[in-house]
Amino acid sequence: MEKRALLAVVLSLGFFYLYSLLFPAPETKKDVPPVQQSASSTRVDRPVSPPAVLPVVQPDSKASPPREVAVETDLFTAIFSTQGAGIKKLVLKKHRETADRNGKPVSLVSSLNPDQYYLRTAAAGLSLDPGAIYATGTRSLKLSGDEKQRIDFVWKSPQGVTVTKSYVFTGNRYEVGLENRIENQSTEKRNISLNLLVPHQADVAAKEGRFEVNAAVTFADGSFSSKPAKDLVEKPAKYSQNVAWTGYADKYFMTAIMAESGSIASVAMQKAASGNLETTIASGDRELAAGQTTTLSYRLFFGPKDLDILKSQGAGLEQALDLGWFSAIAKPLLYVLKYFYKYTHNYGIAIIIITVIIKLLFFPLTHKSYKSMKDMQKLQPKMAELKEKHKDDRDGMNRAMMELYRTHKVNPLGGCLPMVIQIPVFFALYKALMFSIELRHAPFMLWITDLSARDPYYVTPIIMGATMFIQQKMTPSTMDPMQAKVMLALPVVFTFMFLNFPSGLVIYWLVNNVLTIAQQMYINRITSD
Repeated sequence: MEKRALLAVVLSLGFFYLYSLLFPAPETKKDVPPVQQSASSTRVDRPVSPPAVLPVVQPDSKASPPREVAVETDLFTAIFSTQGAGIKKLVLKKHRETADRNGKPVSLVSSLNPDQYYLRTAAAGLSLDPGAIYATGTRSLKLSGDEKQRIDFVWKSPQGVTVTKSYVFTGNRYEVGLENRIENQSTEKRNISLNLLVPHQADVAAKEGRFEVNAAVTFADGSFSSKPAKDLVEKPAKYSQNVAWTGYADKYFMTAIMAESGSIASVAMQKAASGNLETTIASGDRELAAGQTTTLSYRLFFGPKDLDILKSQGAGLEQALDLGWFSAIAKPLLYVLKYFYKYTHNYGIAIIIITVIIKLLFFPLTHKSYKSMKDMQKLQPKMAELKEKHKDDRDGMNRAMMELYRTHKVNPLGGCLPMVIQIPVFFALYKALMFSIELRHAPFMLWITDLSARDPYYVTPIIMGATMFIQQKMTPSTMDPMQAKVMLALPVVFTFMFLNFPSGLVIYWLVNNVLTIAQQMYINRITSD
């Protein structure tokens, strides 16, 4: 997965605010070949159940030309090809590439090259080429709600082995069932290894920030792995222990193949002949006696990296939503954001409400921090006298300083420790806002029509920088004049840094600054009385 490391450390308002920022990027696709035919299409009540009766298929003297099968659900439209029984195109109906209402729908699978169709199948021991031509009786499907339907693609080898590749759809789900049924109708034992081929574009030009992340993602042996797609071109990866699922993810969307009953023995990601990536999902060797049938089942996912949707899959797909080191804090914050959205119907207002709540929760800590800094500031003249008096005796100066702190009941660390405690929360909220699909193309008001994109007129970053400067001037400081001047340069640095940040994140920071200024005015007033 491609990583873009963003900048770190935020200092402001009393001593500092700290932020470390990271960006990644990934995505991918697959191949297919030719052979023979048969057909069937059935409605189903269960996601991945085989047809009650499989048709007996005889190979034709000449292969049929490939054709397409269109599928439309409430959530996506897809084009399947009988060549490789793979996916030629899949687009999401509820998400667009741009915030424009007439923007093109997000495409998760797209290829004009049959060798790059998604989920082509190859089978060692059967001479099943990834581009083989399958047969199907289905021309198109359209379903909605809880309705379930399936497409069966059937291929038969000259040796008498039949492969039925079935896709099962539910009208209101991003999940698709996939079943590969292999029936040995020959008189001989067969050793078979079935591979699913998943292609992916290694290097994708960024569009609206979507491809800041372009990674191969896998959950195997109890741990999650994310690798930049472009890195895998030079350094292939393989997983062969307890593979639960694998796929590709960009910043907001992902595709995944989930194992059912150990159907994935290994996953290998490497450069294909096309120059892009190809993931080979292997079933491992299976021995099939004459007259025996085996079934390999999977669940597919094509959809947004929405926390609730990913968790509903029950396979740990939510691990692909990168919320950083403090994800234990970021996830609850994301749920709170969605909760307030239900009532406000505006994610910008929801961000403001969360910012106010966090500020209120930390008010006692920040109050103590600013008061401690104010007290330290008042002691500066006496501290300067002690430094001059004990300039040749460091130990004596330290003892005198400690005595001064005790006499005036001042803790020299009281100004920064409360701020440090808040850093995980600030960083977690940053991640939640930066990678939340909820903010993608979500309007706020006036000129801000997409909270995941930068402010087109840079108004909010400039106001944010101004409020940060006011903060710096109001905050008590024990620094020498040179250090103080360096600190005053931070608002300028942050303004330029935030110019291209998502406007949702800038709004959070701006509101936080305004609340901090109000809090500092209150503290300055009560400490001067």
